[in-house]
Amino acid sequence: MNWDQAEGRWKYLKGSAKEKWGKLTDDDLTVIAGKKDMLVGKLQERYGLAKDAAERQCDEWIAIAAASAPDARRQSAR
Repeated sequence: MNWDQAEGRWKYLKGSAKEKWGKLTDDDLTVIAGKKDMLVGKLQERYGLAKDAAERQCDEWIAIAAASAPDARRQSAR
């Protein structure tokens, strides 16, 4: 899954993000709305990470979270 797809599936991915990064609030996750640059910025702010470390965490997380997210095409067909 790439980040464009993550934006479309953000509704399903928010819970996983909340589990991984508990310092992010529900409001943070709503504003982020699947945008990688915004997630990276919030991780830097909340966890004091360098940009490259935050980006690496995001990329690793999306690779794992994508596997458990429902297929957006199936969801929209319901």
